[in-house]
Amino acid sequence: MSQTIRQPQQERSIEKKNKIVKAGYELFSEVGYYATNTAQIAKRAGVSTGIVYGYFKDKRDILLEVLSIYVERAFSPVLDLMDSLVAPIDYPALAKQVLAKAIAIHGQNANIHEALHSMSHSDAQVNAKFIELEDAITLQIAGKLASLGVNSPNLNERIHFAMDIVQSFSHEFIFDHHTYIDYAAMREIVESMLVSLFE
Repeated sequence: MSQTIRQPQQERSIEKKNKIVKAGYELFSEVGYYATNTAQIAKRAGVSTGIVYGYFKDKRDILLEVLSIYVERAFSPVLDLMDSLVAPIDYPALAKQVLAKAIAIHGQNANIHEALHSMSHSDAQVNAKFIELEDAITLQIAGKLASLGVNSPNLNERIHFAMDIVQSFSHEFIFDHHTYIDYAAMREIVESMLVSLFE
């Protein structure tokens, strides 16, 4: 017999589902995806395991909901910053702001970030979600810059490369902590690279 998954309509049901997702987010952040089970999620959410299975097929189904929330939390601040841009663009100031926001976001979401990114290498659907996200962000930023008169050749490629640079430095800054790296100097180099891509 196939499992019937409910789509909550009433406020109370929606609240229960949201509590389950929030509990999953917290537990995946604290102990990782593989060390978490649905019974733990149910307990954290204050519902029965049966209620969890009423809304989700399995733990992975919860993970995909968590991933959507993570994506929203992680990328909204940068997209909001881009949306607020007006011409002429002050690229050095923008590079500093984008890098500062990316570092803050990685710091605030460090545990869930690591849990989800580690899964992107082994779970095709998680990886597809991240690629879908990268595509959407690249095109949204490209559209915004084009609307402000930016006509750099290969704009999509420049934006995608800039995102890779920002992501890489944020990882380095938050997670790696190499003792031989002067992070203030590296940050200036990264900001200069970002500016050179668009100025």
